Amino acid sequence: MNKFFHQISRRKFLLISGASASTIFLKGCLGNPPTTLNSTGQSQQSIQQIANINPEQKPETTKVKLGYTPIVESAPFIIAKEKGFFTKYGMTDVELDKQASWGSMRDNTEIGSAGGGVDGGQYQMPMPHLITEGLITKGNQKIPMYLLAQLITHGNGIAIASKHIGKELSVDTAKAQVLFDGLKSSKTPFTAAFTFPHVNQDFWIRYWLAAGGIDPDADVKLVTVPAAQTVANMKTGSMDAFSTGDPWPYRIVKDKIGFLAALTAEIWKNHPEEYFALRADWVDKHPKATKALLKGVMEAQKWLDNFDNRKEAAQILAGRNYFNLPTPDILLEPYQGKYNMGDGRVINDKSKAPYYWKDERGSVSYPYKSHDLWFLTESVRWGFLPKDYLTKSKQLIDKVNREDLWKEAAKEAGIAAADIPTSTSRGVEEFFDGIKFDPEKPEEYLKSLKIKKVSV
Repeated sequence: MNKFFHQISRRKFLLISGASASTIFLKGCLGNPPTTLNSTGQSQQSIQQIANINPEQKPETTKVKLGYTPIVESAPFIIAKEKGFFTKYGMTDVELDKQASWGSMRDNTEIGSAGGGVDGGQYQMPMPHLITEGLITKGNQKIPMYLLAQLITHGNGIAIASKHIGKELSVDTAKAQVLFDGLKSSKTPFTAAFTFPHVNQDFWIRYWLAAGGIDPDADVKLVTVPAAQTVANMKTGSMDAFSTGDPWPYRIVKDKIGFLAALTAEIWKNHPEEYFALRADWVDKHPKATKALLKGVMEAQKWLDNFDNRKEAAQILAGRNYFNLPTPDILLEPYQGKYNMGDGRVINDKSKAPYYWKDERGSVSYPYKSHDLWFLTESVRWGFLPKDYLTKSKQLIDKVNREDLWKEAAKEAGIAAADIPTSTSRGVEEFFDGIKFDPEKPEEYLKSLKIKKVSV
């Protein structure tokens, strides 16, 4: 199995991904009015909220350490802390650790909070499954993880350097075949970056390229760059494109150094994005605390989906303690579905904005197992997982995906029955190029793809 994940040395990978085991502890004080604290540091409001918790649902611990990266996917954690939703359900000591890179998030998950790392938090897909299988961990150590909720849909884009404006780079990469062919034959191939290999931001740029007949492994150069360094690298001219979450794609437009060829909302409408997951050993020890965290996240997701709250959300997230942005507008405009794409195209469509609780397909927060299957199938497509995972995936998904805990938490939180999915499958998914993924027939999906690394 090593050959699929260790084709480059771990030391080299850490260098190129900017990974660091160190994290920054951030105290969530931004945006809340002053409160009177008692001798233990708790506000009178939080004491009253805790007193109102059903004794049968009282969490086993009030402490947890969650890792996050400063992109819109992390908003439910930050809002749950800032607006008191975690406290409401008894989780009064939630620490949020900003991660230097996705390599850091993996490393800090490995060591756990007891070793100075994290108990879980925000993950690209299928990181929880790969960590569970020991495929991206040090020494291939298997660290069981539980997937608990989807954090967001949309909110990502394919950003392109300004030098390529007017060269037909859009959602349909087939229109730019001449550009890719010309750069491929030169000494400076088209260089595209993602933030971590073999996960969703890698998949978005691969799907976008391959749909237009561009082989991402043969026709371009793919590199790993931490999200916070993407804009800086674009400024230096060291890369032509990158795939990551807001605010970084939109910021290159604001900084006048690039444009957006595509939103992931255009590539796959209402697509699954990043997820909330925890180490299984923490969940098994603290099942009630896990559900309390889920309830806090759910309430934050519902709050975020009220567009009247999005100005406040942008102000909170943009603050120095979190995303450290020069202006909240870099978040606020995408939050309203408003994208100046930077090449003359303007999108003003709320259906393409990020959603956290519900979108046009229904539940966003619920972790559909059919989505886990797409990420694992796409991993097989690109040779990141061997072909036998087409048959092994169901067993792995059943082990990692704890949609049962999501449902229990939703019921305890009083979520309407209509908002609790009754099936673990969202059904057939369709991409912008007409390709369809039927979770009942993953091999048929692979057969329909012209560019792939697996023989089906």
